[in-house]
Amino acid sequence: MKRFTQHREAWGTFVDVKENAISLLQRELHHKKPGKVWLSGTCDPYQPIEEQTNITRECLRLLSTHGWPVTVQTKSPLILRDLDILTKSNTIDVVISITTANDMIRRVFEPHAPSIPDRLKALTTLHESKVPTSAMIAPLLPYSEELLPQLRDIVDFIIIDKMNYKNLNSPYLGYQLSDVCLICHRHIKTHDVHIHHV
Repeated sequence: MKRFTQHREAWGTFVDVKENAISLLQRELHHKKPGKVWLSGTCDPYQPIEEQTNITRECLRLLSTHGWPVTVQTKSPLILRDLDILTKSNTIDVVISITTANDMIRRVFEPHAPSIPDRLKALTTLHESKVPTSAMIAPLLPYSEELLPQLRDIVDFIIIDKMNYKNLNSPYLGYQLSDVCLICHRHIKTHDVHIHHV
């Protein structure tokens, strides 16, 4: 994505705010047929700056008001700020991405992302509030297999990423992630959870 932005900064050190997103969405909602909306496959819709801009919140409110089905994918507990919209809607489901059960591993691969305990707490709150919830384990990092028993009672579905092992780079190979994948599948057989592979 960086090649489209003209930024010279390192990826992950800048963010471009879509300041006209709300007005564009308002316009589109009037002449588009309702369809599934995914927030968001490339950039997290609840980056820290969202706390000030409220763009994601307003987009969710609009989509919910017009009855459009929405899947929100995020790593951020900031989504709990919008619990009032989520609980009133019957067209929104939430996916929280989690890569590992070990927060030390998370700090290596996702140093600026919310902690694993914070994400698990967010999932718990969402699930207890009757919001349809899923956890997406992607990519599979060391100790990801330990997530399954922790997630069992706080999500409706668990989505497990399929990794392209032919193209694994040295950090992943160094952690023997093929073993992690096998362990994860063994745990699936021992826990009553709904699994989707992507």
